[in-house]
Amino acid sequence: MTKFLLIVDYNSGVIETPMDEWSPEDVKAHMDYYIRLNDELRQSGELVGGESLTGPELAKSVTSDGISAPVVTDGPFLESKELLAGFQVIDVESEERAIEIAALVSAVPGPGGVPSQQPIGVRRVMDEADFQELNPLG
Repeated sequence: MTKFLLIVDYNSGVIETPMDEWSPEDVKAHMDYYIRLNDELRQSGELVGGESLTGPELAKSVTSDGISAPVVTDGPFLESKELLAGFQVIDVESEERAIEIAALVSAVPGPGGVPSQQPIGVRRVMDEADFQELNPLG
């Protein structure tokens, strides 16, 4: 099995209306879709974990030299559509299966039940062999 990170950002796909302007029914349908999908992936043993994150307006950026107090700022950040909105970690047999699941995430409904077609990033989680390859002496 191989772990993959599915990355959901604030790029809304084909949906132009911000979620805070959707009807309560559309928001519920959107969230219910994620709940059902995550339940199915948990039952199949493919979902390791995942979370939705607060909006970029609450994000902080922290830098540190390891000696003095860290510097904490509220930005500036990249365009908000490039900020992480949530993620899932899945453990699947193949990259093809990871892509199938990412396609299901991308089809989450927006207003009127229209699939959002939101771009979902798919990245393989590095394993011990990857680290050995990067550091053959370690």
